[in-house]
Amino acid sequence: MTNVTAPLERIRPEVDRALQRFLDRQRPVFDDPDLIAVLSAAEDFLAGGKRLRPAFCYWGWRAAGGGDEPGIHQAAAALELLQASALVHDDVMDSSDLRRGMPSAHRRFEKLHLDAEWSGSALQFGEGAAILLGNLLLIWSGEMWRTSRLPGESMAAAQPVFDHMLTELMSGQYLDLLEQAHGKNTFDSALRVALYKSGKYSVEHPLRLGMVLAARAREPWIDRFCAEYGQKVGIAFQLRDDVLGVFGDPTETGKPAGDDLREGKRTMLIARTLAAASPGQAYEVRFLLGDPKLDADGVARLRTVIEETGALAYCEDMIARYLTDALEALESTDLATDAREALAALAVAATARRT
Repeated sequence: MTNVTAPLERIRPEVDRALQRFLDRQRPVFDDPDLIAVLSAAEDFLAGGKRLRPAFCYWGWRAAGGGDEPGIHQAAAALELLQASALVHDDVMDSSDLRRGMPSAHRRFEKLHLDAEWSGSALQFGEGAAILLGNLLLIWSGEMWRTSRLPGESMAAAQPVFDHMLTELMSGQYLDLLEQAHGKNTFDSALRVALYKSGKYSVEHPLRLGMVLAARAREPWIDRFCAEYGQKVGIAFQLRDDVLGVFGDPTETGKPAGDDLREGKRTMLIARTLAAASPGQAYEVRFLLGDPKLDADGVARLRTVIEETGALAYCEDMIARYLTDALEALESTDLATDAREALAALAVAATARRT
């Protein structure tokens, strides 16, 4: 049986080393004692993570003929800094308390303020410091990408893809805020947010970056493959995220059970629930969803409605269909065997994960 984590295990040590080297180069900037907390928060945050985005970038590179050279490891690792930036900012916007089993960045800085008994609002300090940390991680992502020492022709071809990915991610964050504000929450609108905010920058764009870096041009076949395989895996990835946000095991997700329900996330899972709900069920979902004090009984009740409406089964079926379509698109290519097998395993790992 194929080890679906093998492609991740192959790239993870190289990504970790590249990140550590980069952080070590930044260390002299933080020799002021008052700045140590910022670097420490960045290091702790970057110690976790699945490294999926770097893996898709690396295996995209290999699929388009790239060799196993250090520059691609650093370029791919830059995506982990981008992911960290997005998560820090996302936690501030959602008022999340935990991330990866640890206090979220703004809660960490809030505690620093409280423990030191500084003046002013600890909450405001924590949120402000976390925003700055997220900005710093975003800046570092660009710096790490630019200094990867890959050939200039490769970087010139891939830079527009990198820039577009950042713009699309920020647009997705805004659409997410808008979705929760107007409360329409149709499946199509939730899918749009999922694609912009997560699906594309988690799978499709990292894959495209690696392929364009290796090919040194954005060839039409690359865009076709990234749409037929990468976008489908990206949607299935986000659907799995929706399911884990409600039904995930806190010991594995690193977040409290039902946290997406307390935060009022207008996901594809919730959109499908409301579309299939009876008037009474829909009222109950709208009444409970987004209550920051939602207790275990409330979470259990919402889970029951989600299951009773068939929304959970519907989303699981969609994940399976998208995965099947992506794997069929992959099999129809003439990519090298090792890259094709790695991308197949990554697709499964991204959509069958428990964290």
